[in-house]
Amino acid sequence: MATRPRAPLPQIDSARRGLLKAAGALGLSGLALAGCASRVAGRDPAAGDGGGPPASLAPGRDIAVPALRAGGCVAIVAPASAADGAAFEAADWLRARGYDARIMPAALTRSDAPFDYLAGDDAARLADLHAAFADPTVDAVWCLQGGFGSWRLADRLDFALLRQHPKPFIGYSDITALHLAMQRHAGFVTFHGPMLEQDLLAGKQEPTASHVLAMVGGQIGAGAWIDAPPGSNPVVLAPGSASGRLVGGNLALIAAMIGSRHDIATRDAILFIEDVNEALPRIDRLLSQLRAAGKFDHLKGVLVGNFTRLGLPMGDELGQSQLFPLLREQFDGRDIPVLAAWPSGHGDPNLTLPLGARVTLDTQRRGLRLEQAVAV
Repeated sequence: MATRPRAPLPQIDSARRGLLKAAGALGLSGLALAGCASRVAGRDPAAGDGGGPPASLAPGRDIAVPALRAGGCVAIVAPASAADGAAFEAADWLRARGYDARIMPAALTRSDAPFDYLAGDDAARLADLHAAFADPTVDAVWCLQGGFGSWRLADRLDFALLRQHPKPFIGYSDITALHLAMQRHAGFVTFHGPMLEQDLLAGKQEPTASHVLAMVGGQIGAGAWIDAPPGSNPVVLAPGSASGRLVGGNLALIAAMIGSRHDIATRDAILFIEDVNEALPRIDRLLSQLRAAGKFDHLKGVLVGNFTRLGLPMGDELGQSQLFPLLREQFDGRDIPVLAAWPSGHGDPNLTLPLGARVTLDTQRRGLRLEQAVAV
């Protein structure tokens, strides 16, 4: 998939860039995180101290999170693979859109071989996540990129801390492991959405950026439709309408977490799946694994996102149609709606989906309706 040239962005001055990079290399979070600290005194009193949901939110499962407001602070985290130098550009991208940005230390580092596919060691990446959620000056936690390694953190997440500090958490691909863990144990909506380096800096087409900002900003609420943009052509594999909790993410990560305490809960749910770099036989095997584990037995509906880099000579757009027989074999006879070729995941554009939220999948509309607020 070709990427577009990156638009010019306001730059962090070289002295500050050097200070941040040095802080990240040394693990000095106090230096690397200085970007939003000055906001504390000027916080809106009505917003609370960031230590929990607003008073208007009743405690419970899959609650909405406080919205990311204009001028809010975004923590840039790298819970999976390293993205050398991209954190600075990501901070520029956020600031150009009116947000404050805080680069967490592990987003500036890379582990030594043989773990050099990771952005810092497990302890550093975990500490970044906990610090970002716990700090009352941080309004959203946004992943830099996916890759590998999020699953290494799932068992060590402090879910009590997360439950006390719900806020938008955005990412996809390998980040699915964290989404699954949070859906099981934290109890608030998370966002399967574009990541700063591999989507937004890469220039994925609209409405990739505007949609995620509107959703986490609270402009897309209960009763709103998430429709495929012009040029996208979702395919109805089984017609109908059904409501349930939206769960899922990357197919390979969902399969990898089966049997763990973060195993996906699919009863009465709308299941979303997508993936990249998986050939058709492997996708067939992954789907069969989920079926054998009983994950399809009590579904209400299925939304199938982008499957890219399938290794087929006709390219991804036509290649996705080769998935349809596999999907029909898995879901025919279950009397549930199935909508495929949905533009979320590794394709372009990449629409944001609120995981854990109650939604209605309507194949006649070829879209999703939100049945609850997701950011308020």
